[in-house]
Amino acid sequence: MSAAPEVLTRRTALTESLLVLGVSLGASALWSALSLARKLTTQGGLSGQVTAMNQSVTPDRPWLDLTHQLVGIGLALIPAVLALHLLARQHPHPLRLIGLDRSAPVRDLVQGLALAATIGIPGLGLYLAARALDLNTTIAASDLSAAWWTIPVLILAAGQNALLEEVIMLGYLFTRWREAGWSPVAIVVVSALVRGSYHLYQGLGGFVGNVAMGLLLGAVYLRVRRVAPMFIAHWVIDVIAFVGYALLATRLAWLG
Repeated sequence: MSAAPEVLTRRTALTESLLVLGVSLGASALWSALSLARKLTTQGGLSGQVTAMNQSVTPDRPWLDLTHQLVGIGLALIPAVLALHLLARQHPHPLRLIGLDRSAPVRDLVQGLALAATIGIPGLGLYLAARALDLNTTIAASDLSAAWWTIPVLILAAGQNALLEEVIMLGYLFTRWREAGWSPVAIVVVSALVRGSYHLYQGLGGFVGNVAMGLLLGAVYLRVRRVAPMFIAHWVIDVIAFVGYALLATRLAWLG
């Protein structure tokens, strides 16, 4: 006979969620805030500074660099696995609980692509406007050295970002904060603010854009109760940003 699932008190649910954030995206938010403070106090303004993402570690040794990239992607996913493990103490099927199973692949794909278009196109306009107003740094979305594995690694990195963020920010936190007695509005707003805060390293435009994205994804998640469409949308947006930058940065002046 299996043991009854553990019932979390409100205090335990909140404490656990803070600890999960503390070893993942919450820690990123603190580092991002410090990064923004450093950039704001540097001469030249935000738009004159470049924020590099997906950087090579050992560009002169491609195989070692590939190993660094793959290890980094794998380790970055551990907090998402931890969150699912913690949910499994009360919910026997955490993937089904948060809607990351394969029960509705076609619907998830259609909704994900629609969300990607809804978020991605205005998001690009917001980025360009924020940079023009000196509210955002210039984002170099891919700084990997050219190799046969560059594009596949960028696709994996985009998937890692999407999985980590949507599992924790939607599936895990929405579950725990609901169990702690928070209202749906409070959950959506606080989650969106956290999402924006760990993008502060990009500048104020990155913060505003990701808060808006968080509000939309949170509202949609409350309606559909599935993380999968949000994961697909996030993955598609990041693939376009990472791979598009790698392929077009030297051809389109406004990207650099």
